[in-house]
Amino acid sequence: MRLSDINPTPEYFDRYILQVDDKELFEVLQTSLDELSSLPLDQWESLGDRTYAEGKWTVKDTLQHLIDTERIFSYRALCFARADTILIPSFDEALYAQNTNVQNRTIADLLEELHLVRSSFIRLYHSFTPEMLMRTGISWKGQPYSVLSIGFLMPGHQRHHFRIIEEKYLPLIKQ
Repeated sequence: MRLSDINPTPEYFDRYILQVDDKELFEVLQTSLDELSSLPLDQWESLGDRTYAEGKWTVKDTLQHLIDTERIFSYRALCFARADTILIPSFDEALYAQNTNVQNRTIADLLEELHLVRSSFIRLYHSFTPEMLMRTGISWKGQPYSVLSIGFLMPGHQRHHFRIIEEKYLPLIKQ
């Protein structure tokens, strides 16, 4: 299935979903996994705990956010695919970010975990049938979204945050 098979594209999440190309789901997922191996690790590490503005996350915080979000959306996709009608709660990303251990971790360690979590996400998606991919649940805003949309959401969410690092953080190295 492809990005264009998502109908409707869920509001709010569309800003992430539309970051990826209209290609087959597993091609997009594999590309997102491959992107983890081609990051400028030395540059990211040289940033340390710098941020581009007060109150913004560090690169480590951002990586932990990607890991946490991937785990949460894996659970949501599993619930929807299994036709569970439970109301899925939202999560407070700021609260999660305040309660991490990133200060005692390296960027390489966080990227390794993200790679493992993405690999697990891909394996989960291989277990879904086309019917399961089209099943929906309700977002925290009360709008439906599908298992398929989550499959494209995670690579787009990653791309969104990596673009912010590239555009707003990497220029800090030159300062």
